[in-house]
Amino acid sequence: MSAENEFVQQRSQAEVAASILRSTVTVRERCGQLLDRARIGQSDWFTVDEGRLRAAAAEVAAVTRRRYPKLHVPLHSRWRHLEAGGVDRRRQLEERLADAPEATRARALIDLTVVSVLLDAGAGGDWRYTDPSDGRAYARSEGLAVASFHAFMGGMFSSDTLHPLQADSEGLRSLVTDRLAQVLQVSEANPLVGLEGRAVLLRRLGEALREQPEVFGDPGRPSGLFDWFIGAEGGIAPSADLEVHDLLSQILQTLSGIWPLGTSIGGVPLGDVWQHHAVRGDALSDGWVPFHKLSQWLTYSLLEPFHWAGVKLRGIEKLTALPEYRNGGLLLDTGVLRLREPDAAHPLWHPGDEIIVEWRALTVALIDELAGLVRSELSLPEEQMPLAAVLEGGTWAAGRELAQRARNGQPPLLVHSDGTVF
Repeated sequence: MSAENEFVQQRSQAEVAASILRSTVTVRERCGQLLDRARIGQSDWFTVDEGRLRAAAAEVAAVTRRRYPKLHVPLHSRWRHLEAGGVDRRRQLEERLADAPEATRARALIDLTVVSVLLDAGAGGDWRYTDPSDGRAYARSEGLAVASFHAFMGGMFSSDTLHPLQADSEGLRSLVTDRLAQVLQVSEANPLVGLEGRAVLLRRLGEALREQPEVFGDPGRPSGLFDWFIGAEGGIAPSADLEVHDLLSQILQTLSGIWPLGTSIGGVPLGDVWQHHAVRGDALSDGWVPFHKLSQWLTYSLLEPFHWAGVKLRGIEKLTALPEYRNGGLLLDTGVLRLREPDAAHPLWHPGDEIIVEWRALTVALIDELAGLVRSELSLPEEQMPLAAVLEGGTWAAGRELAQRARNGQPPLLVHSDGTVF
């Protein structure tokens, strides 16, 4: 076999592995493998206390009832953070585009969603953002959401001064870290974890948009995804629909290369996929555990802009729980998971460390089970309380509250963040 043919074959095998690892079926199956091992005592890091699942579900249900007394729980989405302080920022954006066609408004909402999600990773406990419009201060995810909204409304991500309410490839590629720091009000007295990583991520997004005009159009906008699926040039058809996993798959195929900490097989970028010695799979996918946390968070968050534009959504239940430190922290803080060695809570770990890979995998698998118990506590069927609503009600908020009570908001395991994984 010639060197060229061997390269083509290896690349083809890598593409097959990547395709396997880009499926949420694989996410659940690989995470389930690690939960099965932990349940029979084979995990090097964790034990599982089945008896604590019901108590954890009761905690989540109580938080859900308090936050949504009528149990009309929306989807877990970046838009919950963009509504911080009870401000209808969607309406503010749409009012700026009141004379524009519906598809134009949808594109703006999608562009905002994408850049806001990519700016949304752990901010650290010391950073605050003061809303210039009303002087209110916000921290963590809400602060990053409000900051991203004002940056977007100010045209920070657009290269076209005549069309500031968009994000495009040139505007993102030319983003200067110091300028982002200024907009996010970062200073020595107001430090933000992972600032440079966020700026790099947005610049790499800009590169990806420019390199794939067949998907993102010209000048290359995240909202090219809307036109790819809906074809809205002549208006949005009343019959427009979207298979949710197709949206996630397209995000993974086109944007997996933007993650600075992402992994790869044979030169094919995988994104948020990590190795664990005990996980089995087919061919080159063997030993890898996919999560795609930010890509799934982005997908969850894009569902509302598509829905607001009249697009019917199908298959939301195929997305998984988000394996980040609020959901994972909930399981540790309620005792569903226990560290074999309590001292493991003290080091600063990295996303690829096996303890973190396993923690995240157990989070995905256990929250699928927890969701059914939460529905039982609330006496709601899955149709009224899908996983996305359990997360929102829900597991993320309960995890945050428990962390606040126990450690002033810090997670139970410390993970080095460059702002692009958690």
